[in-house]
Amino acid sequence: MSLVNLTINGKSVSVPKGTTILEAAKNINVKIPNLCHLHMSDINMVNQCASCRVCMVSAGRGLVPACGTLVKENMNVQTNTKEALNARKNVVELLLSDHPQDCLACEKNGNCELQSIAADLGIRKIRFKGEQSTTPTDNSSKSIVKNHDKCILCRRCETMCNEIQTVGVLSGINRGFNTEVGTFFNANLSDTECTYCGQCISVCPTGALTEVNNIPLVWDALSQNEKTVVVQVAPAVRVAIGEEFGLEPGDISTGKMVAALRSIGFKHVFDTNFAADLTILEEASEFLHRLKENHNLPILTSCCPAWINFVENNYPQLLNLPSSCKSPQEMFGAIAKNYFGPNVMNVDPKDMYVVSVMPCVAKKYECSRSELGQGEVLDVDVAITTRELAKMIKESGIDLLNLEEECFDSPLGESTGSADIFGATGGVLEAALRTAYEWVTNKELTDVNFTQVRGLEGIKEASIDVDGTIVNVCAVSSLGNARKVMDDVAKGNSKYHIIEIMACPGGCVAGGGQPYHHGDYDVVKKRAKGLYNIDSSKKLRKSHENPSIITLYDTFLGKPYGDSAHKYLHTHYFDKSCVYEKNNSKCSSPKEADATI
Repeated sequence: MSLVNLTINGKSVSVPKGTTILEAAKNINVKIPNLCHLHMSDINMVNQCASCRVCMVSAGRGLVPACGTLVKENMNVQTNTKEALNARKNVVELLLSDHPQDCLACEKNGNCELQSIAADLGIRKIRFKGEQSTTPTDNSSKSIVKNHDKCILCRRCETMCNEIQTVGVLSGINRGFNTEVGTFFNANLSDTECTYCGQCISVCPTGALTEVNNIPLVWDALSQNEKTVVVQVAPAVRVAIGEEFGLEPGDISTGKMVAALRSIGFKHVFDTNFAADLTILEEASEFLHRLKENHNLPILTSCCPAWINFVENNYPQLLNLPSSCKSPQEMFGAIAKNYFGPNVMNVDPKDMYVVSVMPCVAKKYECSRSELGQGEVLDVDVAITTRELAKMIKESGIDLLNLEEECFDSPLGESTGSADIFGATGGVLEAALRTAYEWVTNKELTDVNFTQVRGLEGIKEASIDVDGTIVNVCAVSSLGNARKVMDDVAKGNSKYHIIEIMACPGGCVAGGGQPYHHGDYDVVKKRAKGLYNIDSSKKLRKSHENPSIITLYDTFLGKPYGDSAHKYLHTHYFDKSCVYEKNNSKCSSPKEADATI
């Protein structure tokens, strides 16, 4: 490897050829502020558009952007010269001059990178006065709010949407003062093929992209005595919510989180992990059925709603391949309303109100899909994110860190280790393999760890010997990697029998509704490690061993993949590609496609 030698603020440093000044400075702990730069080595993403000019440094004859300038031999870089500091302040002041002054009420208050940099630079007044650009806020979707007035044209969201997720919804449009990052023909997000994965929210440095705020809906439901309000919590939440209260990423906050939810006022506090175990029994049954018939392979997991939106928009000819299983969120809602409510609580499904706490903003859209329910009664009434739960805890004045730990309620709170790892990429696949292996071989799986499908790599594959039958499996994270794998499937070139796909790079631990990791994937790794630690510490680590699940089948569902299971736990998908087919008279937008469901 060829190294380049240079000095930064008088300190010598040697870095590989092709390294930027910004990355070189990080090697010696020199902080250079920046707003547009994204460097996520774990998902092979580097954004060097150098559009914000906040990272200007002195090098050679003048100022250069540190994020877009490659190091040279014997280069002498100064990051804190008067010229560099003045240039940064001028740029930030210009950005602030065309930015709403509503920081106290902004959704990103306390997590805004523009706010932090302005504070670090000592900017206490805005010298530049003049007209501010104004654009209507896009509130059209169930998941994402787009407020261009707070956009600083850093293009991070565009990079994420186009290069990593390959969805291609966002792009720079117009010129000069009217420039914005928008959609084609300035369409509402709900009229595009946006999957609502929320990765644009994760990388946005300001409040230009945020989730739809469902907190008022939850408070309203809790205030209505005629409703039995229950809550479920996804696995990835318990290893991330502590970050909002000063804990380290990956710290396990399950017991304290349960106690906080009870204090908030939920009638019952349940675990989405219960439904994750249920999902495995249904999905493994479906996989073995297809494998035996050698039909509709590879089976594609269906737990991620953003991925389902993606396949409906981009690969409608392959809609026979995704598992018909509902996601754990929806399976839980179906069981809560149609089993637990009537049979345990003597409550009519119409009087049950199910709240989900999810690491994902696409879940907000998913629970509004009209086919996910029984008649007019939806499986899940409302979803909030990890961030939103943290806000509710803070609103309630609850001291999370000093709460006594409590347990989930039974029976919908019991789960195995297989359910916990759903939150990390490869986890659903590993959980399914644990159950499928024992069902096929009738042998106990002594080592349940399928480490081949773990880790943040975007595409992981393995060949598993299941009693003489070789099963080729693949775990995929990010929609860009999903496109690569699906293109091979569409061409008939795929060797896989089962493919797990998660829309977010790294899986649900990096979901669009999690505490902001600001591009630091070490945070994501720590969250995933926390889930695997929970799994390894549990006595039961295979979904089919969950006694509450066994009882549910014995008393209500019958057998896995049977008629009752299909009624409550399975669904179907829709061709939404017609938004781009001008001659297709079926529908003209995903919104109209949803209306036909």
